[in-house]
Amino acid sequence: MKNTPVTLRPFGWRDRVGYMVGNVANDFTFIFASLYLQVFYTDVLGINAGLVGTMFLIARIVDAFTDTAMGRICDKTKATKNGKFRPWLLRACGPVALASFLMYQTFATGLTMPLRIAYMFITYLLWGSVCYTCINIPYGSMASVMSNEPDHRASLSTFRGVGSMIPQILVGVVVPLFLYTTMEDGTKVANASAFPVVALITSILAVICYIICYFLCTERVKVTEESQSVSFKDTLKALSGNRALIGIALVFVCYLGAQMLNQTINNYIFKDYFGNTTGLSVMNAAGFAPALILAPCAVPLARKFGKKELGIFASAMGTVAFGALFLMRTTNMWLYTIINIVGLLGFGLFNLIIWAFVSDVIDDQEVRTGKRDDGTIYAVCSFARKLGQAIASALGGWSLGWIGYVEGSMSGQSDAVREGIYNIATLVPMILYLAVGICLLVIYPLSKKKVNENTAVLRVRRGE
Repeated sequence: MKNTPVTLRPFGWRDRVGYMVGNVANDFTFIFASLYLQVFYTDVLGINAGLVGTMFLIARIVDAFTDTAMGRICDKTKATKNGKFRPWLLRACGPVALASFLMYQTFATGLTMPLRIAYMFITYLLWGSVCYTCINIPYGSMASVMSNEPDHRASLSTFRGVGSMIPQILVGVVVPLFLYTTMEDGTKVANASAFPVVALITSILAVICYIICYFLCTERVKVTEESQSVSFKDTLKALSGNRALIGIALVFVCYLGAQMLNQTINNYIFKDYFGNTTGLSVMNAAGFAPALILAPCAVPLARKFGKKELGIFASAMGTVAFGALFLMRTTNMWLYTIINIVGLLGFGLFNLIIWAFVSDVIDDQEVRTGKRDDGTIYAVCSFARKLGQAIASALGGWSLGWIGYVEGSMSGQSDAVREGIYNIATLVPMILYLAVGICLLVIYPLSKKKVNENTAVLRVRRGE
C-alpha cells in the first residue's frame, strides 16, 4: 500500500458525512426489505411462509458466488482518477433502485400462484444477489482506502451506523402507519396498495443519497500493482487460514440473524400477539435513542476498551434481555418494548463500530501475508451478513409455517399461533446473541492490543 499524493484534501467531516449518507442509501432499500418484504409475500401475495424462507436461503447460496465475484472484480479493477471503489456508486445506483421497486408490485396478485412464486424469485434475486451486491461491496470496501488511521476508520464505522438509523426511523417508524389497516373486528391486515408507493419513495431517496456519497467521499490509499496481481486461488487459500475473518464472519451471521429475525417477527408479534401495530412504530422509534446518545462515545469507548471487548459486552446484554422475555411470557406490550430496547442498548453501540472490525481484519491479512484484498474480504463479510439475514428470514418463514400461521388471514391467528410467535421472537434471538459472544471470545483474535500492534507494523512498512 502507499499513500496518494499529498495534494488530496485531508480526511475530515466531509468524508464522514458522505460515508454516512452512503449507508442511508443502502438501508433505504435494505431496511424496507428486511422489515416488510416477508409480510408482502405472505399477506399480500399469499405465498406460503415456509416457501418464502426457502427462497431467502437459496438467494444466499447464490450470494456466495456473486458477492465473492464482485469482491474480486473490485480488487482486480484498476483505480480511475475518481478512485477504485467510488465509481461503482454511480454505476449501480439506478439498477439497485429499480430492482427494489419491482419487488413490491401488487399486479402480481392477479397472477396464478406458480407465476407469483416465479416473480418473487426473479425480482428478489435481481435486487439482492445482483444489483445490491454491485453497489454494497464497493461501498463497504471504500472505507479501508479513505484513510489508514484506525480512529478515522472507527469514525467511518460510527457514521455508517448513524446513517443506518435515518432510514430505520423513516421506514421503521413512519411506514407501519401506512402499511397496515384495521378491519371492522379490530384485526390488523397489510395494506397492499401502500407497498409499491413506499418502494418508489425509498428507491428515489436511495439514488439521491448514493450520488451525494460519491461527491463527498475521497479515496486516499492506493493498492499497489503487486497486491492487485494475487490470484483468486491464492486469495481463498489465505482467507481459509484467516482466523480473524472466520471469527468476524460468524459474528456477522449470528448478529444479523438475531437482528433481522427480531425486526421481521416484530411485525407479527405486534400485529397478531399484541394486536397493536402502533406499538411497532413506538418501539422502532425508541430503539434509536440509545444509539444516537452513544454515537459520540463510540470511538472513545472503542479506543479505551477495544472493539472486540465491547462486542462481548453487547452480546451479554442481548442474551440476558431476550432470555428474560422468554421466561416472563409477558402480555404487556410496553414491558416487552422496554426490555427489548434495554437488551439492544449494547448492540446499539456495537452496531456503530462493527464495520471497523472489517478494516481491522483487512489490516491483519496484510500483516500476516504481505498482501491486501479489501474487496474480497469485504465480500466475505457481506456474504456472512446476508447469510445471517437469510437464516433469520428462513427461520422466520419456516417457524411461522411450523406453528400454523395462516397467510393473509382476515380473522386473526389462533392462540397457539400467537404463543408460537412470541417464542420465536424471544428464544431464537437469545440463542443467536449468545453465539455472538462465544465467537468473539473464543474465535476472533483481534483484541485491542493486537489491533494496535498491527497498526504499528503497517506504519513501519509504509514508512509513515
